[in-house]
Amino acid sequence: MACLRPHNAFLKLHPTMKPSQLWSLHGAVCRRDYLLWGAILFGIKWNLDRFALGAVGPDGREISVFDYLQAGFPASDWLVPERVPGAGWLVLLIALPFLVAGVTLTVARLRDASLPAALVVLFVIPVLKWFLFLVAATAPTRLRPEAPTSPPAAQPSWLQGICPRSRLGSALAGVAMACALLWGATLLGTQGLGQYGWGLFLGLPFVAGFFAAFTYGVHEVRNAGECVVVGILAVLVAALGFVIFAIEGVICIVMAAPLAVPLAIVGALVGEKVSPARWRQGTNQMLCAGLLAVPLMLTGERLADAPAPLLEVKSSLDVAAPPERVWSHVVAFTELPAPTELLFRLGIAYPLRAEMFGSGPGAVRHCVFSTGPFVEPIEVWDEPRLLRFGVTKNPPPMEEWTPYEHVHPPHLEGFLASERGQFQLIPLPDGRTRLEGMTWYRHNMWPVAYWQTWSDYIIHRIHLRVLQHIKMRAESPSKTP
Repeated sequence: MACLRPHNAFLKLHPTMKPSQLWSLHGAVCRRDYLLWGAILFGIKWNLDRFALGAVGPDGREISVFDYLQAGFPASDWLVPERVPGAGWLVLLIALPFLVAGVTLTVARLRDASLPAALVVLFVIPVLKWFLFLVAATAPTRLRPEAPTSPPAAQPSWLQGICPRSRLGSALAGVAMACALLWGATLLGTQGLGQYGWGLFLGLPFVAGFFAAFTYGVHEVRNAGECVVVGILAVLVAALGFVIFAIEGVICIVMAAPLAVPLAIVGALVGEKVSPARWRQGTNQMLCAGLLAVPLMLTGERLADAPAPLLEVKSSLDVAAPPERVWSHVVAFTELPAPTELLFRLGIAYPLRAEMFGSGPGAVRHCVFSTGPFVEPIEVWDEPRLLRFGVTKNPPPMEEWTPYEHVHPPHLEGFLASERGQFQLIPLPDGRTRLEGMTWYRHNMWPVAYWQTWSDYIIHRIHLRVLQHIKMRAESPSKTP
């Protein structure tokens, strides 16, 4: 019933696959056994995780199968300092043997299909692992590897039928196919599913680079450098299309480029290794695997519905004035001068002034930005030491660069939202004051670590713009307004 074979796969088939062979890098595994053992291992791990975590995840929900569609769950949610002494290490210890078994099983499956064993690297990369699983589950068995220059063993695929044979023609076909996939999948993910996650920023660029290089190599073996160029060109043309078709603005595309371009390169290198000219059998299965990976990447996070983490940014500077004088400029500050920083001149929202309605807890402060006001009900009024407030309304975080009068992608509403903030005034010797500004916020864009780099920097620059204005006004010899 099993399909395990020794390393020389064409010599002899073993009648069964023993569990002990899950830990061996020798042998080959057919599609049926790969899927069967994958399901068994997943079922065991899910129940072990439920036992280790008390059947409850970090957010208080019962652990669901869909939670594993998140990138790195459950280890990423539990291997944090406050949990490591307890369940965090237990989760890691549980995961290690399954990681080893998954890697060895996938290597054996890739060997069975005569695919590059280096593809197993995708096993540990969030989102891209779904592409690998689908490829491993659908690629047919190849008992004898064929030389790249050998003639096709079967009738030409439909892709070979529609793609030009010339180098330029096949390159343009690859770019067109990748762009169509990117545009359609991006609209599905952002407009349809309301997701700006791992699938959009990691999965789609990888798949686009893969399809561009795969199509480019449909008739002849192409070198890796040419495939990388085609993959990058596909992402750049797709980015231009986002602007032309009013799907996105220039700023967000530029911010996403450091993620998209390297992943398109990786996808193009994979596409070159498994292109139809090199890999004569299973062209249709490979295409299907790539296409099926797209909705799986996009819908996984939607089904898991992972909560966005609460992030914090703190900025400070010293003011040559006592806290009593600084306080009045913190509560409500006058109109700021026009920004000179390139960041704000490119369209990022920046503060203009602050208006206070009332005083004490329950008063409402409006911090007016270039895109609208933040509405901030006061929670703590400890004059002249601490002003803390919630945030009940957030304006758009930026104005997109676009050739059109108005472009408003979904991420401008609620995907970067401040929840609360505060100003703390700390007395220093010689009558000076350390003025600290803090913001707690969430953004529903993944990977969090990447987008937090951008958002933390932007919020820090906003803090400094306000703090420097308060400092200038408080140190001015003019009387407090």
